[in-house]
Order: sequence, then C-alpha cells, then structure tokens
Amino acid sequence: MINFKLQLTRAKESSRNLRIASSSQKNIFLLKLADSLIENKNEIIKENNKDIEKAQGLTKAMLRRLTLTGDILKEMARGLRQIAEVDDPVGQIENMNTMFNGMKVGRMRVPIGVILFVYESRPNVIIDAAGLCIKSGNTLIVRGGKEAMYSNVVLLKYIKRALVAANLPENGVQQLEDRDYETLSKVVKETEYVDLIVPRGREKLISSIKEASMVPVIAHERGVCHAYVDSDVNIEKAIKIIINSKVSNPSTCNSLEKVLIHKNVADKILPSLIKEFINNEVEVRGDKTVCKIDRHCKKATKEDWDQEYLDLIITIKIVDSFQEALVHIENHSSGLSDIIITENNVRAQDFLNNVNSASVMVNASTRLTDGAAFGLGAELGISTSSIHMRGPMGLKDLTVTKYVVLGDGQIRE
Repeated sequence: MINFKLQLTRAKESSRNLRIASSSQKNIFLLKLADSLIENKNEIIKENNKDIEKAQGLTKAMLRRLTLTGDILKEMARGLRQIAEVDDPVGQIENMNTMFNGMKVGRMRVPIGVILFVYESRPNVIIDAAGLCIKSGNTLIVRGGKEAMYSNVVLLKYIKRALVAANLPENGVQQLEDRDYETLSKVVKETEYVDLIVPRGREKLISSIKEASMVPVIAHERGVCHAYVDSDVNIEKAIKIIINSKVSNPSTCNSLEKVLIHKNVADKILPSLIKEFINNEVEVRGDKTVCKIDRHCKKATKEDWDQEYLDLIITIKIVDSFQEALVHIENHSSGLSDIIITENNVRAQDFLNNVNSASVMVNASTRLTDGAAFGLGAELGISTSSIHMRGPMGLKDLTVTKYVVLGDGQIRE
C-alpha cells in the first residue's frame, strides 16, 4: 500500500503536466477509455459481480446504483465521447478589454489543480470524474466506497492505460490506497497538495468532510426534490412528468421525493396518480386528504418531509395555495432541483424567481437535472453550494480564471 503523502506528491507533479496538456491528448484519452469500456465489458461486469455478491443489506435502489451492465457501460462510453466533443475550456480568454493606456486585460481559464473526489456506491462515477478532470486539465484522486471496490479497481486500470496511450501522466488519476478513515481526515487538511474536494454520498459523510477539511469543499448534498402541481395544470402531462421523475431511477439524487398538489386539482389528479404509483410499485405516503383517496396510502410523518428516500417511496401533500407551496419548498427542499407543473406562464416565472435551488424547472422531469441532459457531457456532481459552482458541474466549472495582461511598455504613472 502506497503512503498517502507519496500519492499526493505524485498527484501534484502530474498536475503540472496536465495543466499544459493539449486538447488532442486529452481527447485521445477520452476516446481510448470509451473504447476500453466496450472492449473489456466482460471483465468489468465480472469484477462488478464480485461487489454485488458480497453486498449485504442493500435496498433494491442501492443495489441498482452498484450494478454495471452492458447498457450502462455503453452509456458511460457515450458520456466520454460527449466530453471529447465539448470545447476545451483551458486557455480560453474571456472579457479581453483595452485600458485607457492601451494595455489589454482579460481572464484566462485554467485548471483548478488537484481534486479529491469522495463518493459511495456508484462505480460509474469514477469514469465521469476521470473524463471531466482530465479534459479540464485537473489531476484526480478518488476514494470510492468499499462496496464497489472490485469495480473501481478494474475501471481505474483502464483509466491508467488510456492516460498512458495519450502520453499523459499515469498518476493523473489515482485511487487513495489507504482506506482508513483517519487517513481521509488527514488528506482533507493537505492544502499544499489538494486544491478542491468534491464529496458525494451520505449526508453524514459530506458533513464530516466539510467539518474536517481545510481545503475548499464543493458539496453534492442530498436531493430532496419537489414537484408542485399548480391549479392551472394539464393533468396528463403532470402525471407523466411526476412518474418519470420518481420511477425512471429512484436511486439517484435527482429523483423526485415530494409532490405538492394545489387543492383545486387534487380530486382530478390524485386517483390516477396514485394508481400509477402503485402500478410502478411505489409506496405512497401522504397527508390526511391524500390518504382518504386510496387505502394503499400511508400516513406521512413529520420526518418524511425532509427525508431523501433514494427508493420507490413518494410523499404527497395538498396545499391551499401557490404561496404555501413556495414556503414548504423553502423549508424542506435540499436545494438541488425543484419543479413546477403548470400552464400558467406568470406563475411559472414566479416559481423560477422564488425557488432558490441549483436547478429550477418548469414542466420537466427532475431526472433531467444532469450534466449530460444539460449539454455538459457529464458531471462531477451537482453542487448545492451557494457559490459560482452551482448545479451540475461540467468542464467549465472545473476551471478557474487568472488575469492575463498584454502590454507594450506600459508602466505605473
């Protein structure tokens, strides 16, 4: 096992080379890695099956997050190819202005440096993270969950081979080998080597990293996502959006967890909506009014309104007004993604103006809050932090700017 300080040193050294790597090199890496996922799918799935076999006590949703299939590998490869097609932000100069003395001042996009990515369960995210970090010129250190150890190791093998094929530093992507939690608590304090930390996973994990870290942290917080069904609504459209938001993949952070329905349309939409949920094996919890509609509905507790299920469970509430819905979302949303379903353009705009989440949507599934769906190719995470990196974090979000000055002998007078 390699000492973590040695890994950090190697990462810092690799960072200098990646910072000036050509777009061509970075794209060769992406395309080589994409091909490797398809060509070696049998080995990757075999290693993933080892993780699945040793997994115990996981819900169906958690098991789904852990599982890799041929189709999922194809999607992972497609995401890498999309990243290759996106313009390289590194070196782009923005807002070049000429000053009164003829000096030109602009801002050039440059890599952040060394990024520590801490995540759980989903082994596919190591591929997204590697693709985005290398394309944006950053060095990546990952610490995946122990439940996906075999999967992460085999995927890292092909990441390193693709780096070598592109003549990029092999240590541009590393997995933290010392898995002791005390080691992680030390790494997050290494400001000399680590420039940014992005944690994804349980609330407890993210909180502990934020509390211990001396390095800047961009948090991928839990996803307590809401849908508000307005009084001016197309019922068929609303049901389609809500069911997709919950059922298409309930184990993701952009899955819908709470539905708020205006009282004027509750009787019209609830019977059909609950029937659709039950047909899709979704457990429905709700307030008194909702539970009167169908005997399968369970009474919601106070805790339900703040809980991220990541499973086939939904909680529904009837609200008296648009304003009540806004207050409820303000108090209970995690700030990741919230949607309104309405045919009223004025109310839709009011919703966009009032809801302070990383992604606010009108008449669209919460599941579309995603880097690929937003045209970013992929995402390192969905930032809920109230700083410039907010929402799905794509290539541009993994760069910062430095001022560049073009002069011709100008001096300070």
